[in-house]
Amino acid sequence: MHFGLVDEIIVPSCIIGLLAALVQFLIIKKISLDPEKQELSTSLTGEVPEKLVPEIYAKIMDGAIQFLKVEYAICCLFCLAFSLVIYFLVSWGTHSSTQGALTAGAFLTGAFTSMLCGFLGMMIATYSNARTTLACAKKGYTEGFNTAFRGGSVMGYALCSLGVFVLWLLLTFYRTVYPEADDWEILFDCAAGYGLGGSTVAMFGRVGGGIYTKATDVGADLCGKVVAGLDEDDPNNPATIADNVGDNVGDIAGMGADLFGSFAESTCAALVIAAAAVEGSKHTLSAAGWDAMLFPVAISAAGIVICILCGFVATNVAPVKVEADIERVLKVQMVLTALLMLPVIYYLAVLLLPAHFRLEGVRLNEDGIQAEIHGTPFKAFICATMGCVGGLIIGLVTEYFTSHSFIPTRELASACKFGTAVNIIQGLALGYKSCIIPVFVLSSAIFVSFQLCDLYGIALAALGMLATLSCGLTIDGFGPISDNAGGIAEMALFNPEVRRRTDALDAAGNTTAAIGKGFAIGSAALVSLALYGAFVIRLRVKTGVNILEPTTFAFLIIGCMIPYWFAALTMKSVGKAAGEMVAEVQRQFSKVDSKGKTLLTGSTELKPDSKTCIQISTQASIREMVAPACLVILSPLAAGTFFGVQAVFGLLTGSLGSSVQLAISMSNSGGAWDNCKKYIKNGFSEDVELRYTKNPQTEEEKKAAPKAREAHDAAVQGDTVGDPFKDTSGPALNIVMKLQAIVSLVFAAYFAAINHGHGLIQVQ
Repeated sequence: MHFGLVDEIIVPSCIIGLLAALVQFLIIKKISLDPEKQELSTSLTGEVPEKLVPEIYAKIMDGAIQFLKVEYAICCLFCLAFSLVIYFLVSWGTHSSTQGALTAGAFLTGAFTSMLCGFLGMMIATYSNARTTLACAKKGYTEGFNTAFRGGSVMGYALCSLGVFVLWLLLTFYRTVYPEADDWEILFDCAAGYGLGGSTVAMFGRVGGGIYTKATDVGADLCGKVVAGLDEDDPNNPATIADNVGDNVGDIAGMGADLFGSFAESTCAALVIAAAAVEGSKHTLSAAGWDAMLFPVAISAAGIVICILCGFVATNVAPVKVEADIERVLKVQMVLTALLMLPVIYYLAVLLLPAHFRLEGVRLNEDGIQAEIHGTPFKAFICATMGCVGGLIIGLVTEYFTSHSFIPTRELASACKFGTAVNIIQGLALGYKSCIIPVFVLSSAIFVSFQLCDLYGIALAALGMLATLSCGLTIDGFGPISDNAGGIAEMALFNPEVRRRTDALDAAGNTTAAIGKGFAIGSAALVSLALYGAFVIRLRVKTGVNILEPTTFAFLIIGCMIPYWFAALTMKSVGKAAGEMVAEVQRQFSKVDSKGKTLLTGSTELKPDSKTCIQISTQASIREMVAPACLVILSPLAAGTFFGVQAVFGLLTGSLGSSVQLAISMSNSGGAWDNCKKYIKNGFSEDVELRYTKNPQTEEEKKAAPKAREAHDAAVQGDTVGDPFKDTSGPALNIVMKLQAIVSLVFAAYFAAINHGHGLIQVQ
């Protein structure tokens, strides 16, 4: 096999990423969970916390594996069945069984790669959580932060390296089937199945994991904190273990699969657009050779190395020393990786792209004829830069609206003094307001990129935003690992100082998780538009998309409705599953032992049954994830089959515009409610009526205690409402945008073959 210049960039970068992941894992492994190898401590109750940690760790690990086994079994069955649908419909639409087989093969490759990445991410997160607890207990903030950060980096480096390397292998193999540049358009059409596979698994991971994690969280909060007055992660709450499992299945496996899908889809969109033949021109990217075609993949590969270098800064060059350093170090990671990527992208553009190239676009000139798009390396660099910088701005704006260090969340905390209703009203308003700047940023990136390189520019903007994906996944994984570490510290009865350290990591993790969700939403919007453009180009639409066509406009309205239908299904599912969890926790709380005592009154005979809670959440999430997933996958198929491609144009346009606004508002409202609760619970406020404490010390605190308790309860209930907003429906809307678009792209030839694109009903 001949290695070109681009191959010499991609393959070593992936190997470096996998080796870096292994090194970080081996460093984490040095922290032993064996109590005999540790200096033991004693809790206030006389227990030895280090002896309880391995048991709690094992329960969380077992619960995570149990969920993944059930979910991935269903994913495998669905993907195998759907691959047959892809094979038959693509073969029929293209009149080529080879294209059908290669597209189905790419789909299965993407799906199983996504599952592997989700599994590895889940395992390393659960492996790191207990070790983060012990690091915080024995060595303070520096080692505690480094352990959680390294756990996230293993996931980030391994997932990105595997995703890029498997895609490179797939493209290299397909090149042996279609070695001539004239056939590369077909090659990359087939490779689009890779993105569809990743996004399909992401849908199940996001929806199933989101329902699981929020059913347990809401159930644990309502019964434990609101009704029984227990602390978060109290060992007497039967739902606590399931809640900690849920943090991993939702925020680790779900987010990992989501961003893997974004990378795969944006790359596939760029490749399909770049490979499109331009009539009468020899200056296309495919004519320039394989190196120019794989420029988008090279951006992602180089990003892995940049993120590894920046990660070294966080753990070794300028590490966390005190609590105040945590958010600063994480923010430096975001800014530093984005800034360092810019010169790297420029270098790759000059190195791999020809000095001038032509692209097939969708813009029309004044005569109504398709305009010629002339690209240069500098234009390509500007497009990617718009995405990279735009992602950073969206992340910082998200932090402003969701962190309790800033005015919006502190105002939300003040609203809690007036009750739950006022808190919820203000939280919804905060979410709506938080859409303004991100939408302007996305619109600016789309406008500039489209002006410079048409649809290829938008695909590059998406890739620019995802260029620092390894860093984004590292920071996103940091949050759930820290959250689990705090839960383990509480359940193992460590002294309050250990919990305070893990809570500080978790608070920063909550903010960074919100930033990660904003980053994921922004990239999903650009990816969706790039896929939409690839779909239009694949259909050879020379006159653009006219939304005033009756069919297109009718389905545009329907497309606007789809995200709300999807959100309704997922939120109702969380409500139903949480109701089952509440009933089970109440049943266990009401059980009386032989001495007339319950779990809440100090029974020594009764033990919390966490296995039953895990089973309830697993069964409910698997059962409830089917309908939302089918809605998203089948809606473009139904529209294209019965009403033709104009209906699909309208559906994608409406769904994209509606999903962006709804996803941002829901995620940020939920994130603000969560940090508002922590702001009150941890006593950060100067207002004594917003400093909740179970044991008030001063006269001022004793006098304000009833009002502080009411504000705390209002904040907890607001957070309970926000849980499905920020961790189920909001983030899953990313996949609604992307999955509908990639389904349309993969089945483009099938749609076009049905009555010349007019559908079975033949709407004109």
